[in-house]
Amino acid sequence: MTLSINPPEPISSTATEANSFSPENAFNQQLRLKHILKTLPKQCFQKDMRQAWTALAMNVFMVGLGYWALAIAPWYLLPVLWVFQGTALTGFFVLAHDCGHRSFAKRRWVNDFVGHILILPLIYPFHGWRIMHNLHHKYTNKMDVDNAWQPPRPEAYDRFNSVVQWFYRRLRGRFWWLSSIIHWAGLHFDWRQFQGKAREQVKFSALLVIGFAAIAFPLLFLTTGFWGIVKFWFMPWMVYHFWMSTFTLVHHTAPDIAFQEPDQWHEAMAQLAGTVHCEYPFWVEWLCHHINVHVPHHLSTAIPSYRLRMAHESLRENWGSYLSETEFSWQLMCEITDHCHLYDADRSYQSFKEYHSR
Repeated sequence: MTLSINPPEPISSTATEANSFSPENAFNQQLRLKHILKTLPKQCFQKDMRQAWTALAMNVFMVGLGYWALAIAPWYLLPVLWVFQGTALTGFFVLAHDCGHRSFAKRRWVNDFVGHILILPLIYPFHGWRIMHNLHHKYTNKMDVDNAWQPPRPEAYDRFNSVVQWFYRRLRGRFWWLSSIIHWAGLHFDWRQFQGKAREQVKFSALLVIGFAAIAFPLLFLTTGFWGIVKFWFMPWMVYHFWMSTFTLVHHTAPDIAFQEPDQWHEAMAQLAGTVHCEYPFWVEWLCHHINVHVPHHLSTAIPSYRLRMAHESLRENWGSYLSETEFSWQLMCEITDHCHLYDADRSYQSFKEYHSR
């Protein structure tokens, strides 16, 4: 996967009329997100309530089907069903993600209500995640500010004690799929780190999740036993976290896509050229509402998930030379988890092996 910075082909006449900036001068500091967004079809930003509720109904059906299958399937089919159910529950999170960006429904209270309900089975506090996630969108790949998979500087890594260093090497390496659990537990339940109205919202979401868990888990245990908790909740939940860790890591991480120093950070180019489009198997894309068509989502969170592919095709036509595109594979994950560990202003990403050899 490479990101070209060579002069691209001329953009279409329609885009030229809508945007006085061309890709040839895209790195000019005057470029703004609005200049790129003007090249997208207006339909990309239009909510379609029929499509939104149909996607929700389909997702509810898939999750219900998964639970029914888990209840009747023989033991040897359980691993396959756990993967299916965990992926379908990830779809719940993606729809809640649209709700968090207010791109699911037109009314805010509907977005908040649906968002809370969808991620209750994942024990995820909606407002705590929503507010932290919006910070990531505002400062994507901005060193010392972005809160999603930001690599530490070598001097910061030096200050970790040996135990923390060991765990960090695992989480940036082959155990990357556990990282979103740390993110979930450490960032979204502590309402004390928020101020004003945001604190009250986060507190409400956290207490709602805790109350739900206090009722749901004892009921599940009484009706299905400890094995029922493992079979119906824990294993699908682990698959969900595998996808969450993988999706979010791949969205902005590659050896040639670096976090930028605050004084060099360029918002428009960070969103356009610092966001990775990754194609997963069709069934994953379908169950997860194409959230990995991620470049247009970072250019504007107002684009609903069912419009992302339309927007991406337009970006390919007009800004294709600045897009980073890849396909999901074990080789891709090895490339990321073997090399993208520490951030060095001169060398971009630096692996633990390179760092310790010096």
